[in-house]
Amino acid sequence: MIKRIFLFLLVNFLVVLTVSLLTSVLSAAFGIQLGSGMVSLAIFCGIFGMSGAFISLAISRWMAKRLYGIQLIEAGERDPRLQSLYQTVSRLATQARIPVPEVGIYESPEPNAFATGPSRSSSLVAFSSGLLNQMDQRQVEAVAAHEVSHIANGDMVTMTLLTGVANALVMFLARIVAGAIDTFLRGDDEDEGGLGFFAHIVVVMVLESILMMLAYIPIAYFSRQREYRADAGAAKLTSAQSMASALTRLGQLVTGAEPRDSLAVAKISSGRRLSLWATHPSIEERVARLQSFRG
Repeated sequence: MIKRIFLFLLVNFLVVLTVSLLTSVLSAAFGIQLGSGMVSLAIFCGIFGMSGAFISLAISRWMAKRLYGIQLIEAGERDPRLQSLYQTVSRLATQARIPVPEVGIYESPEPNAFATGPSRSSSLVAFSSGLLNQMDQRQVEAVAAHEVSHIANGDMVTMTLLTGVANALVMFLARIVAGAIDTFLRGDDEDEGGLGFFAHIVVVMVLESILMMLAYIPIAYFSRQREYRADAGAAKLTSAQSMASALTRLGQLVTGAEPRDSLAVAKISSGRRLSLWATHPSIEERVARLQSFRG
């Protein structure tokens, strides 16, 4: 369930750094003063910060398919097991009153599932072979309901808006701080000293990297809260017992397991201790909430 979040934030981070680098180089090459003055700088950062987030959202489904080699399941799938999976997602989507998303599977021994896409009508729910092979039908259905709930709740769009605001603040503050450093180094001589063109770009990018890590703390907090909401949505579509069973089974599968790929942080949940950057609550806390769920 975490893959969509990590992939989105990673792409967003790279887009922001790329946009920052290109705008700095192009503005210098053509003598354009982008964002001179506080107001114009805020507008500039707002436009490009939000653009970075929405570009990440727009290509999220395409990126997921390419990165994980997802095989889409069609409505007329002949494999009974895959057909059953498609029908399960289709039924849950109908219950949640959203268009049926694309359904796919990908090869991975790690038990995982995720939903991504720019809108409710253009979304994807994908399952790893490891999850399908190690969970029973009731548990798989609960996981599917969790992912469908994320789509129904519009979580990716909300995450995009929150990330866009964070991008804008990061770009704005990085340039303000870099400008202050440049002014301090110049001293009383406005024509000499200072950071220089290339050093200024490097300082801005380093500051953006540091500030982005700090900005991801509230984003991660929001992500943890939406996991609780998706669990509740899954409990309504199936049952609290089914969702708790799926999470308990997941905890059994991932306990003591070593991460197998570079996106191990993007699993359905994490066995690591909760941190400020954790995008998912602990399985124990999620199960406890489900046990007291009153739908």
